[in-house]
Amino acid sequence: MMDPAKRIANWNVKYNTERIKATLDEKRPAMLASVTAVFPMITAMELQVKQVCDGAGVPTRDYPSYLAFGRSLWALGRKEISGESAAKEAAVQIAKWKAKGLVEAVLQGIRTDVFNIAAPIGP
Repeated sequence: MMDPAKRIANWNVKYNTERIKATLDEKRPAMLASVTAVFPMITAMELQVKQVCDGAGVPTRDYPSYLAFGRSLWALGRKEISGESAAKEAAVQIAKWKAKGLVEAVLQGIRTDVFNIAAPIGP
C-alpha cells in the first residue's frame, strides 16, 4: 500500500495547474482545428436526426435521447466501422435505446436515413 503522503505528493505534481495550462496552450491550435472541422459535421447530422424525429412525430422533449443515439452511430463512422460490423453495432445501440423507452421504428429510421446503415443480416 502506498504511503498517503506520497499519494498526495504525486497528485500535487500531476495537477500542477501551470503545467496543465502550458500543455493546453501548446495543444490548443490543433484542438481548435479539430473542432472547427468536426462541429459542422455533427451539426448537420443532428439536423438530419431532428428531421427524422419531426417526420415521425417525436415529442421535442425526447429529442436529446434521439440525438444521443445519433451521436453513438456517428462515432461508428468516425472509427471507420462499416458494413455488417456497423449494422450489428447499430443493432446493439437500437436495443439499448429501445430499452430506455425510445421508439424502435424511429431509431431504425435514423440508422437508415441519416447514416445509411442497413439492418444486420442474420443473428
